[in-house]
Amino acid sequence: MSYATKPIPSAKPDVSLVERPWGAFKQYASNHECTVSLMTVHPGQRLSLQSHTGRAELWVVLDDGAVVQVGDRVTTHRAGDENWIPANERHRLSCPESGPPVRVLEVAFGNWQQADITRYEDDFQRPAEGE
Repeated sequence: MSYATKPIPSAKPDVSLVERPWGAFKQYASNHECTVSLMTVHPGQRLSLQSHTGRAELWVVLDDGAVVQVGDRVTTHRAGDENWIPANERHRLSCPESGPPVRVLEVAFGNWQQADITRYEDDFQRPAEGE
């Protein structure tokens, strides 16, 4: 079942760097319909390996050490790194056993709802689909 009821970009939207006299800011979505979430993962924990039919996600890493899986590729990131996760792509966020929690700012494009989740692996025995 597809939960795509709103447009989902097939590629990472442009990120604008806006210069100001005091410095600058990056603008990840400008007048686009999206959902923004701040995810925190505790040491030794990880999200389920999952995908979504109704949204694509841009993850902006806020803390060094975040481990991100997109498809079969697993990479360790530094603060400021960005990861584009297309709709239907398997992905997961993890925090190493040692060290502080890691945070990722998620900008989701499309229809954000937990009903569109498919879990392929889950450490907490949650259902394979839905919340």
